[in-house]
Amino acid sequence: MKKSIVKFISLTVALLLMTSIFFGCSGYKAKGGQPSNENADIEKEANSSDGTSKTELTALPIVKEPITLTYYTELGSKAAHTMKSHAEMACYKELEKRTGIKIEFIHPPMGQESEHFNLMIASRDLPDIIYWNWLDYPGGPEKAISDGIIIKLNEYMDKYSPNLKQVFSDSPDARKQSMLDDGSYYMFPFLKIDPSLKAGGPVIRKDWLDKLSLSIPKTLDDWYNMLKIFKEKDPNGNGKTDEIPLIARKEIGRLEGLTSFTAPFGVVFGFYQDDGKIKYGPIEEGYKQFIITMNKWYKEGLLDREFAATDEKSFDAKLTSERAGAYIGRIANTFGRYLTLMKDKNSSFNLTGAPWPIGPAGKPYNVRTDMVLICYGQGAAISTKNEHIIESVRWLDYHYSPDGHMLMNFGILGESYIMEGDYPKYTDIIVNNPELGATDALAKYAVSQSSGPIVQDKRYFEQILVFPQQKECIELWNSGSDTSLLLPPIAPSIDESSKFASIMSDIDTLVSEMFTKFIMGVEPIDKFEEYVQQIKKMGIDEAIKIQQAAYDRYNNRK
Repeated sequence: MKKSIVKFISLTVALLLMTSIFFGCSGYKAKGGQPSNENADIEKEANSSDGTSKTELTALPIVKEPITLTYYTELGSKAAHTMKSHAEMACYKELEKRTGIKIEFIHPPMGQESEHFNLMIASRDLPDIIYWNWLDYPGGPEKAISDGIIIKLNEYMDKYSPNLKQVFSDSPDARKQSMLDDGSYYMFPFLKIDPSLKAGGPVIRKDWLDKLSLSIPKTLDDWYNMLKIFKEKDPNGNGKTDEIPLIARKEIGRLEGLTSFTAPFGVVFGFYQDDGKIKYGPIEEGYKQFIITMNKWYKEGLLDREFAATDEKSFDAKLTSERAGAYIGRIANTFGRYLTLMKDKNSSFNLTGAPWPIGPAGKPYNVRTDMVLICYGQGAAISTKNEHIIESVRWLDYHYSPDGHMLMNFGILGESYIMEGDYPKYTDIIVNNPELGATDALAKYAVSQSSGPIVQDKRYFEQILVFPQQKECIELWNSGSDTSLLLPPIAPSIDESSKFASIMSDIDTLVSEMFTKFIMGVEPIDKFEEYVQQIKKMGIDEAIKIQQAAYDRYNNRK
């Protein structure tokens, strides 16, 4: 009896020590190594929602007899380059060995994800686990629960999810963004807790700046002057005036689109908050000034005349054909990609980040919504058809454990990464792969390069950024900008959602159409007030009230 007690105490102390090492590091760091509890019966005390003390088994494997769970998730573009299913990923193969649970992945056809998801929901032919952006579910995640699609997780997470509970304890914002207004948990979320994982902003041809003796612009006026010189001084040196000073993608509202330039005017393209008061950007005076400015740039040839039709392929072509001078983009999948593509074609090709410009609003506002998001609404929910709920909860919770964290972010120790002290360093099979880029190579081993029910580790990102210019941009974009206008993930209630969706469907269509017409001059800016009044007649004031109520509920979450 005494030996058993001593053994229990020793194991408990060991577990607590391991947990403190893991969660005590800033930015949610984890130690490396193989699972430390594969052959040990480790028990952990957890408190249930009613305050009762519960002892829960956290040993591996999770099951004595193998079981199979079905898991619905998008394949993702990076994984699709090298595999047909996540079942081919090394992390999931290893996860099956550790837990005893086999996963049968179901991937919707690429490009048809939403249609496939909707058909699945309508048919009620549900898998055990569904990974989705639940904020996109009609009526939101609360409606998905009331519709009988997914289950409320509070009771199960309280008893069987000590690792995610620890994450939420360490990051109250992550907890707050992962729950519903009534305190319900509905998924195991994809979390980006460290701000360096969200880097993106203005990008400029640094070699053009140097050639023309220009400084990196800081204000909107600086941008105008720089774009004028790009247009007039032939920075690509081909003797033609074929430069496109500023390019943008056609998708309105995305980072690479023009709507990021609402920032200097102190408005967001969509709903935002101003000292706690919800506003709708496209009807504000600042938005009108933004439209006037973009129309001027368009008429003077500073803005790509094809901005309304430029897709990813043509966007890339304009950069790599030496015509584009500046754009708004992400640090990895545009900035890094162009430096890689151009290093052999033009050794002088160089990019630099620029701070978010200061304009009439007087601050370097950053209007990228993901800057305030830790939880993006994406997560793994358990369906009402699942017959192995406890096992599913424990399997998902393992993703947030110290060992699970390392596995899902870095892959296999000794193969895709090694430990240098406390730092997990990718091996040459990832960073110097002779056939694949780093992110495509990593996709064969871990889910950190895309998304999944994990806490994404910033040390993954640090190693994917292979160019020093990229690393310089993180501090530039993130520390010097003001994100106070941005909203956390809020959602209408079930009662509000259908009315809100009905109002915004027509408004979104009008705003999108007039955005392009105003900038191109098809509609004169004199019609802006008429446009605003039309949006008001469509019910924008009611939509603002709904968003205000949702924001107030979010702020009251405990």
